[in-house]
Amino acid sequence: MEVYRNGKGSTKNVVVIGNGMVGQRFCEKLVELDRSRQYKITTFCEEPRAAYDRVGLTSFFAHRDAEKLMLNKMEWYHAHDVALHVGDRANRIDRKKQVVQSDKGIQVPYDFLVLATGSYPFVPKINGIRKIGVFVYRTIEDLEHIIAYGMRVKRAAVIGGGLLGLEAAKAVFDLGLETHIIELAPRLMPKQIDEGGSRILISQIEALGVFVHLGKATQQVVGNNVVKGMRFQDGSGLDVDMIVVSAGICPRDDLARDCGLTVGERGGIRVDDRLQTSDPLIYAIGEVALHREIVYGLVAPGYLMADVVATNLTGGDVSFTGTDQSAKLKLLGVDVACFGDYEARPEQSKPLVWDDPFAGTYKKLLFNPEGTRLLGGMLVGDASDYSTLLITSKSGDPLPCKPHELIIGKSGGAALLGGVESMPDSAQICSCNNVSKGAICRAIREQKLTTVGAVKETTKAGTGCSGCMPLVTDIFCAEMKAAGIAVSHHLCEHFPYSRTEIFAIVKTKRLMTFDDTISQYGRGLGCEICKPALTSILAALWNENIMDRKHQTLQDTNDRFMANMQRGGLYSVIPRVAGGEISPDKLIALGETAKEYGLYSKITGGQRIDLFGAKVQDLPGIWEKLIGAGFESGHAYGKALRTVKSCVGTTWCRYGVQDSVGFAIRVENRYKGIRAPHKIKSAVSGCIRECAEAQGKDFGLVATEKGYNLYVCGNGGVKPRHADLLAADIDEETAIRYLDRFLMYYIMTADRLTRTAVWIENLEGGIEHLKDVIIHDKLGICSELEARLQFLVDSYKCEWAEAVKDPEKRKLFRQFVNADENESSIKIISERGQPRPADWPSEAVSLEQFKRLSHRLIDGVLQTEPTTWVNVGSVSDFPHNGGATVKYGKVQIAVFNFTSQGNWYACQQMCPHKKAFVLSRGIIGDLNGIPKVACPLHKKNFSLTTGECLSGGDYSVQIFPVEVRGDAVFLNLPPTEVLDQYMATEIGCELATVCETDSNLLPVL
Repeated sequence: MEVYRNGKGSTKNVVVIGNGMVGQRFCEKLVELDRSRQYKITTFCEEPRAAYDRVGLTSFFAHRDAEKLMLNKMEWYHAHDVALHVGDRANRIDRKKQVVQSDKGIQVPYDFLVLATGSYPFVPKINGIRKIGVFVYRTIEDLEHIIAYGMRVKRAAVIGGGLLGLEAAKAVFDLGLETHIIELAPRLMPKQIDEGGSRILISQIEALGVFVHLGKATQQVVGNNVVKGMRFQDGSGLDVDMIVVSAGICPRDDLARDCGLTVGERGGIRVDDRLQTSDPLIYAIGEVALHREIVYGLVAPGYLMADVVATNLTGGDVSFTGTDQSAKLKLLGVDVACFGDYEARPEQSKPLVWDDPFAGTYKKLLFNPEGTRLLGGMLVGDASDYSTLLITSKSGDPLPCKPHELIIGKSGGAALLGGVESMPDSAQICSCNNVSKGAICRAIREQKLTTVGAVKETTKAGTGCSGCMPLVTDIFCAEMKAAGIAVSHHLCEHFPYSRTEIFAIVKTKRLMTFDDTISQYGRGLGCEICKPALTSILAALWNENIMDRKHQTLQDTNDRFMANMQRGGLYSVIPRVAGGEISPDKLIALGETAKEYGLYSKITGGQRIDLFGAKVQDLPGIWEKLIGAGFESGHAYGKALRTVKSCVGTTWCRYGVQDSVGFAIRVENRYKGIRAPHKIKSAVSGCIRECAEAQGKDFGLVATEKGYNLYVCGNGGVKPRHADLLAADIDEETAIRYLDRFLMYYIMTADRLTRTAVWIENLEGGIEHLKDVIIHDKLGICSELEARLQFLVDSYKCEWAEAVKDPEKRKLFRQFVNADENESSIKIISERGQPRPADWPSEAVSLEQFKRLSHRLIDGVLQTEPTTWVNVGSVSDFPHNGGATVKYGKVQIAVFNFTSQGNWYACQQMCPHKKAFVLSRGIIGDLNGIPKVACPLHKKNFSLTTGECLSGGDYSVQIFPVEVRGDAVFLNLPPTEVLDQYMATEIGCELATVCETDSNLLPVL
């Protein structure tokens, strides 16, 4: 038997039994308040994983990733010296010896013991309830069993129409099963809403295709060892294949009973206002605690209990006197909220009811008999006023308006209560984490928080149920305004408009070019921010070829050369493989092309094949071969639709219920080439097993027996976001119609470089607003959205197919405009039988070596050499408002034609940051009137008049004078043999790969 002792002298042991949300909250709060480190925390966790978000349990059915629900990573426990025993149940409390014992034989002595054991599901005594196919809904393991079994059945029933039952019904419904809700009471959520609210809630739920059965007492589960149906006490029955019991909870007080603590007659450990049990060394918090004959089943009261105990253990003196059970929920997509004293007795209150069956909303507000104070209420269908009404009911302040104006208002209902500025600092904003308005304001001011996300992370406001986030955002905006911090939405210094405003201007005024737009609505020459943004808008509206002279140099190098720039200025080539389906002949063509051009080959995450290492001058030849083999552009280079992944669906898979490959190909071919504020990824899964990961994409489709569930605004990457369900069980035509609207609405309203996941987080009203716009045509623009999207579909042409057959467009890919030569600009090595670039040096080494090189140039060598004017080409060789490369001896020089300004500039082709020969492919423009070029690799900006880096850092580029004489372009240059000594391409290649500071590595110097 293993005995743990802290061995730290006066340090006291606090043992926490239960590592659920409330137990973990206590650990966090004690760590925060115990500044003198007088306590050593040990916590027992019976489940196989540490504390997770049980409130968000239904989301597990969508992403199937337990890690996404974790409240803290394991590093948190190590960092704060919290001993966590995962998968080990505390099974005995020896109060006399003050020791806790576990299933694994561990014994831990305690000075104080906190019981946070929570509850277990209540399972009614029903004949046959133990049959195969009956599940409870409580833990991640329960959900995993439900998911596995749900894949084999078609119909399911949920016993329980309360809060937990509706959460379980949502989970079952998301599995694509025919879903029935069985409730004993005559209404849904009988503890939170009345008959009128229940009626609206039922109408909304049934509209989804969920069946609701009220006043039904289950008498028997039918089936021979396996669930086949249910029989009710009224003699009726229901054929189902699976049953989920979610009919309430029971406090898990068995440990307390075994060690002699006082418990209530109906369960729960009795506690006083300090949350102490009948043993003053033992506390109980959360769902296991019975306080003043109430067991609280919500997380917010549990968090408050945890805070009270942690505060008192660290020298405080606070009491838990109870709390209201206000809550804002979204159940099966329907807003439901109750706040304040929503069960006030009739003799103490007067109700005011708004019942709108057409809009599907129900509001019941309770006032004192005089109608001067708001006591509480309930909201169904529309809970947007919840936070404001909750704070008003808690304040006890006289109303500033008549009662009915809170519902219908003179001009806006609860808006009459005033904005966040009128709220006192003591107003509780986040009830889950007990965060006041004052705490949020102080955090913003003192810690100089500049984003809503930082406010959430610092104060924990909005990290529980998220119902308070509208208020948190309002407080943040008010603080920014009070501090005089203007949050500018201007696109850049050249346009005093947001992207959305510029989109509207270009659409309304029918502006066709960047030059037209900046001359009428902007200033200056533009930059690497506004040029690509405007070009994307023009493409989304008019869909002209991006390689046209008026558009080509406005874009990042990826779009400009229709390939993704990689290390050293080389490119990757990714042809479209719609739906991930590819023929053997096309595979062979890709292999032959890779061999011919010496390209590195790799399968992408989007079910395509990527060919790396293409030189810019080789791109037309590569694509000519690929187009001849039946490929077309994959637009991996553009802010456009990338791929639509698919699983094999009914084509091959025994679990498939729809042809996911066929639909994925149809969707990808429809939306290919469409420009957007950012890249778009998609997937189609053939069943709820979700092998294509559609719910982590910008839009995704998951097959059901009835059609497809359409999800939108998901994202993987650095900040993953699970997609929201936009519509369920829709056919392919409806899915296409909704997608047309969704994509065009996103294109019209999102900021530049904003993925759909970020867009919807910032979209007022979120997914519900999106549903109103896309499905219900709230703004009356659906016909326009569809028409604009259809125009883009109809006007699509493969950009590479157009380019390879146009000799003038092929010229744009020349390495040098004045020489038919090819020169390698990067060192290539072999690894695992494939070519790749040599490693980059460390930043410090690389910078130091370049400083030695550049200083030799600047410190007099070139200034003392005789120079001559050298003809490097004709005006037509250089693109409109862009750059091209010339070769002079062994040196590469970038020459820039500022057509709209009438000026010309030139500098070295090599960017000093990563030593890549790429500057001529960068976007030109100005910064506060200074002409500049932005390196296409990492957007380092260099002045074309002084050569200095405008982006910070000890970098600079060599500048050369330019003159235009008639149609000829001249550079003022020293003799080739002189310049070759210092700027030859081979020196740059060596500089880009060396890894030591030994000056012998640069022998020519």
